[in-house]
Amino acid sequence: MKTITFAVPCYNAQGHMQKCVDSLLSNAADDIEIIIINDGSVDDTAKIADNYARDFAGVVKVIHQPNRGHGGAINAGLAVASGKYFKVVDSDDYVDKASYTEVLSALRNLVDQNIQVDLVICNYVYEKIGRKRHRVINYTAALPEKQAIGWEQTRPFAQGQYLLMHALIYRTDVLRESGIVLPQHSFYVDNYFAYMPLTFVKTLYYINTDFYRYVTGSQGQSVNESTMFKRIGQQIAVNKLMYESVDLQTVTNKKLLNYLLHYLEIVTSISMILLVRSNTKENLLIKSKLWEYVKNFPVAYEALRRGWIMKILCLTGPIGRGISVMAYYWFRFSYGLN
Repeated sequence: MKTITFAVPCYNAQGHMQKCVDSLLSNAADDIEIIIINDGSVDDTAKIADNYARDFAGVVKVIHQPNRGHGGAINAGLAVASGKYFKVVDSDDYVDKASYTEVLSALRNLVDQNIQVDLVICNYVYEKIGRKRHRVINYTAALPEKQAIGWEQTRPFAQGQYLLMHALIYRTDVLRESGIVLPQHSFYVDNYFAYMPLTFVKTLYYINTDFYRYVTGSQGQSVNESTMFKRIGQQIAVNKLMYESVDLQTVTNKKLLNYLLHYLEIVTSISMILLVRSNTKENLLIKSKLWEYVKNFPVAYEALRRGWIMKILCLTGPIGRGISVMAYYWFRFSYGLN
C-alpha cells in the first residue's frame, strides 16, 4: 500500500498544472501515488498528464474521463486510490517542498508505528496573485501538535478558522466508509468534502507546517465574488446537502458537534450574504426560503439563530441589508477570508 495518494483534478489546466504536479514530484518515492484526473479537457492537459505518467511510471497515474466537474474528478481519484491517506490538490495550487518533507516523514512514522489516525491536518497559505504578503491559516490554538487525539481533546476553533479542504489529509478508508459521493458538475463541493466525513473521524493529528499553497485572485476563479453570484444556485445546493448529509441529533461528541455547527454557520452565512449582495427581489426571496429551510434542522437552527452573524444577516429592509453587507466586509477584512 502507498503512504499517500494525491488526487489532482484538471480541467483545461495546461497553463498551471505543471507547477502543481512538479511540486508533488519534488519528493517522489515509491510510496507516493499521484493521480491526475483529466476531466474532459480540450487543451493539452491530457498530453501533459500522459507525459508525466510515462516519465514517472509507478508514481503518476492518469484518468481520462468526460467532464464531470470538480466533484466528479475527486470521486474518480478516490475510487482507484491505493494510498493509506488521500489528499486533493487542485491543479492551480501547489505544495511547499520543505513542508512536504515534514508531512511525508510524519505520515510514514504513523504508518510504521501502526498508529491509526483518521485525519491529518496541516496549515495552508492564501497566495493572492499580486500580493507579496500571504496569509497563513494555522490551528495552533485549537489543536495540539503531532499528537493523535480525539475530538474531546480539541479546543474551540476561532471565528474565521475552519478545516477547509486545503488543510485536510483523510485516511482513505474513512472517506470510503463515509460513503461520500461528491456532486458532479458543481462548484463548492469542497465544503461538503470538508464536512460530511467528519463524523467518521475519531482521531486527528495536527502538523504545524505551511504545506498547501492556495493560489487565489485569478479572474473567473470559483471563489471570485462576481463568479459566485453567477453560481449561487450551486453554492446553495451544496449548502443544503451539508444539512441533509449529517444528522446532528445523533452526534454525541459535544466538541465535534460544536465544530460542525461552526462550519455550517459560515457556509450558510456565505450563501445568505451573496443573496443579499446580489440585491434582486428573486434572490432576497431565496434567502428567506433558505432560512426557512434551516428550521427543518432544529439542532442547527437553534445554534445558528443565537449567533451574532445570523442575527445580522436576518435583518430586513434596505438599512438592515446595508448593515449585513458592512458586517460581511468587516468579517472578510478581519479574518483575511477570500
